[in-house]
Amino acid sequence: MEISLNNQVAIVTGASSGIGSGIAKSLAAAGAIVIVNHSSERSTDEAKAVLKQITDAGGKGITYQCDVSKEDQVISMFQDVISQFGTVDILVNNAGVQKDAKFTEMTLEQWNTVIDINLTGQFLCAREAIKEFLRRGVDPSRSVACGKIIHISSVHEVIPWAGHANYAASKGAIRMLMQTLAQEYGPDKIRVNSICPGAIKTPINKDAWDTPQALHSLMTLIPYNRIGKPEDIGNLAVFLASDFSDYISGASIFVDGGMTTFESFASGG
Repeated sequence: MEISLNNQVAIVTGASSGIGSGIAKSLAAAGAIVIVNHSSERSTDEAKAVLKQITDAGGKGITYQCDVSKEDQVISMFQDVISQFGTVDILVNNAGVQKDAKFTEMTLEQWNTVIDINLTGQFLCAREAIKEFLRRGVDPSRSVACGKIIHISSVHEVIPWAGHANYAASKGAIRMLMQTLAQEYGPDKIRVNSICPGAIKTPINKDAWDTPQALHSLMTLIPYNRIGKPEDIGNLAVFLASDFSDYISGASIFVDGGMTTFESFASGG
């Protein structure tokens, strides 16, 4: 089975590093024109490095700076991408942050920052994507679907996470956002799904895998006994963006090496 996303336009938010960069490179390898979104001047060089890897491998794309929590910037990004490439076919809502704290010590700023980027950012981007999908309609030369949205959630949409109440709350809300959009816009042939990563080797969770002791502790949570890689998420994103997954919508798909089977109960709890 060879998947082709030739000439489809994909916006990947938060694509300058980590899971987002893996998704962007995977989509580009399948033929998509990828917009490597990054949030600020500080991440410009990283975004350019991801784009260089894409183009060096024969892919196509651009970088685009946009803070997804800012409505005006999101609207401008979609307008500019549509102006340059004609439309948008795929949105991967990946941008996310952690601002961890014990709940009684969590500041309103920490709460709002995580909710604004992880949840509101996904709302704003999905809204603009759906507007464009509906404007264009189904184009069978591009895809049998009118458009595809992939939300990047987390195992923590179902696993509580002490010390990370803002993050877990944002991911739980993404599940309901995704399912509601799948229900509301399914009749329009718009497919909406979530990928829920477990432990993936990225800078955001470096403390969990950067030493042998930390990695050993992490493995007690993962029956498959390895940490995930960004390409594990990228491979699934390509499938979900393709016509091979046309009957999949409203699904949370966990890519976690079995973390959500709660390995601590393997010996009886």
